[in-house]
Amino acid sequence: MRIPLPLLVLALSAFAIGTTEFVIMGLLPEVASDLDVSIPAAGWLVTGYALAVAIGAPFMAMATGHLSRRKALIILMGVFILGNFLCAIAANYGLLMFARVVTALCHGAFFGIGSVVAATLVAPDQRARAVALMFTGLTLANVLGVPLGTALGQVSGWQSTFIAVTLIGIITLIGLIRFLPAPAEKETHVSMKQEFLALKGAGIWLALLTTVLFAAAMFTVFTYIAPLLRDVTGVSPQGVTWSLFLIGLGLTIGNLIGGRMADWNLGTTLALSFVGIAATSAIFSWSSQSLVPAEITLFLWALVTFAAVPALQVSVVHFGKAAPNLVSTMNIWAFNIGNALGAWVGGLVIDQGLELVQVPLAAALIALIGLAVTLFTFRKQSGQGEYADHCAAGSLENP
Repeated sequence: MRIPLPLLVLALSAFAIGTTEFVIMGLLPEVASDLDVSIPAAGWLVTGYALAVAIGAPFMAMATGHLSRRKALIILMGVFILGNFLCAIAANYGLLMFARVVTALCHGAFFGIGSVVAATLVAPDQRARAVALMFTGLTLANVLGVPLGTALGQVSGWQSTFIAVTLIGIITLIGLIRFLPAPAEKETHVSMKQEFLALKGAGIWLALLTTVLFAAAMFTVFTYIAPLLRDVTGVSPQGVTWSLFLIGLGLTIGNLIGGRMADWNLGTTLALSFVGIAATSAIFSWSSQSLVPAEITLFLWALVTFAAVPALQVSVVHFGKAAPNLVSTMNIWAFNIGNALGAWVGGLVIDQGLELVQVPLAAALIALIGLAVTLFTFRKQSGQGEYADHCAAGSLENP
């Protein structure tokens, strides 16, 4: 696939947003010490961001619905830059939490609208791969942005990390202004009523439920990966960093493979991904006891997990094609709901006095539920002509 320059700018945007979301996890000790709060209190900076994404995403999508997608993305990136700058200068915990919420407001809408724009930049049979390429920026944030941002914050203070992300945001903003194409004449705007009407029907809610279950299965394991590696596998703190790098590499490769598979067949891609998540999560419950098997399993787990991301986004846009900006943003909302659900499930397993190795088994169970929902969704739609053709050929209508 020939990669348009605007698509690379969107990928850089995803990299910046992904870095600012996840890097705080590596900087919690520094933030807690500097602002004189406990680690659990600092952890709410992660939770608050996710909740702000989930709550703010659909409202931001509707607030920018009357704008061209190009203008909406430029404004949202401006909000992102403002939020990160406020993080960098925040002098106390309250201001930092406020700044995190401001930053999070642009997250869901940017990914939702950006994925629609990405799909319009390439040929119809390459749209899932284009969405995958944009989301590669998010996976690269886990491979490079988070470890480098954490290292920078540990050496120069956590504020320096947010200054660096702010600078990346400014570069991205310039790229969006310079390279995003002007709105096409056929780009139409829908009213708020039409946006909400796009949420009618079982198909869109089943697609969103699939995303929730996917994210829940993923983050049940991912949230507690550090204590699993440290306390069960016996990995050193430095080893955990390298393990996270390996996981990020698997996420990136899986995302790219998933884009090609989704262009071939959405239903099969999602089903295989859920099977893979269930299998690798269950295996990790056993393989986590030894270093080499654990690392191999985690790489495969990451690969099969993010192979589902392009298919999930394309599926939601198809079901809600009457208002693609809102529904694709709602998919980011669903992802963050699943994020919170997965973290809660993993914590519940631990709070019940079960061993850490039981946490991946809970993730496997969620993945099996996701598989059942996926099979039901695509079987329900298999007799509805247009969607059956879409599943067979992997085509996607122009968003």
